[in-house]
Amino acid sequence: MSQYSDDSKALGSQPDWLQSYIDSPEKQKHLYKRSLMIVVISQIFGGAGLAAGISVGALIAQDMLGTDQFAGVPTALFTLGSALAAYLIGRVSQHFGRRLGLAAGFLTGGIGAIGVVFAALMNNILFLFASLFIYGAGTATNLQARYAGTDMATTKQRATAISFAMVSTTVGAVAGPNLIEVMGRFATSIGVPALAGPFILAATAFILAGLVLLVFLRPDPLVVADAIAAVKRKEEEHVSIGNSTGMERLDRRGIVVGSTLMILTQLVMVGIMTMTPVHMRHHGHGLSEVGMIISIHVAFMFLPSFVTGILVDKIGRMKMAIASCATLLAAGVFAAIAPADSMLLLIIALALLGLGWNIGLICGTALIVDATQPSMRAKTQGTVDVLIALAGAAGGALSGMVVAHTSYATLSLIGCTLALLLIPVVVWSHQKSSQV
Repeated sequence: MSQYSDDSKALGSQPDWLQSYIDSPEKQKHLYKRSLMIVVISQIFGGAGLAAGISVGALIAQDMLGTDQFAGVPTALFTLGSALAAYLIGRVSQHFGRRLGLAAGFLTGGIGAIGVVFAALMNNILFLFASLFIYGAGTATNLQARYAGTDMATTKQRATAISFAMVSTTVGAVAGPNLIEVMGRFATSIGVPALAGPFILAATAFILAGLVLLVFLRPDPLVVADAIAAVKRKEEEHVSIGNSTGMERLDRRGIVVGSTLMILTQLVMVGIMTMTPVHMRHHGHGLSEVGMIISIHVAFMFLPSFVTGILVDKIGRMKMAIASCATLLAAGVFAAIAPADSMLLLIIALALLGLGWNIGLICGTALIVDATQPSMRAKTQGTVDVLIALAGAAGGALSGMVVAHTSYATLSLIGCTLALLLIPVVVWSHQKSSQV
């Protein structure tokens, strides 16, 4: 039996290994750095697994169905799968720690990716949809892992910790789309359809990410953080009683603002991103060009995190939330006005789309972490990520229908409108903060 099988009971028994972390700030700092390093390694693999669904999921469905109208369904399915997975991972992590929750999510995503490969072999659309749903567990875990780096972080380290976890995803996520043709040739050489090739990479990557967390994320940072927080609450109980009502209001507001920011950001990003490969393919662009643009988009989703996280910690959550809104608005404008044969404008649009998502996700995540205590943090984070995933599912499903009945430009302008909705949320939050 693992030494962490009783992690959920640690607060009551306080075994020696846990007490040693409670008593030693130096060991807490070491655990923060070690946990962040393990998360970074797992995210490198996780990013490669994430890229497959973004790059070719819609194209596989398009080939099987022979129509664009439902090209957004694969994105909707794996984001719906990620919604269910986010809920379950949050609950498992809260009861048993990050290690088991995140490892199970990545391993499940790897199984789903294997299913996509077999569905392509059999040309079975129903099996493809079911496998994409399961594959969504990997994408959910890839996002949930960003929280693991914050468990042992101080308030002024949280956004920076999130940024380290996210930027490490860039290595795999950028490499993945650029390996579309290579993996396609490999798949063809073993008798698998070319478009299923990236999912062979995804299966390998997700399984490796899960194993890294399962083996090395010890001791579990959430369990230790929960124990430390419980001790602090007990010590400061006489102070917190008088201010408990105000803190509850602050927590609710932080959760509402953080979740709204991430939900709208996800909706805009997924909607435009999903239909870009289909839009490009219709206008004569090859798979290598699609792969390049998606890799640039994914790079801007994650690579700016080094700077974004520091800015969120230094200049504030709300100012950066406004920056996210402005960047997404610019992305929608460029996507709407870009001629179909203009690689430059499409690259600018997708780069801005990725950057706006990056800023919004880091701001929103930091707000959620600020607003929760370790005893309820993973559960709350899982619930919020369910809503984010559902927003992505809606964006993916509706984007294909919008483009089929109108145009890619119209879809992009809708994205601009949704980005503008973030402004009232930020203003409301600022007004409430001023009153507290």
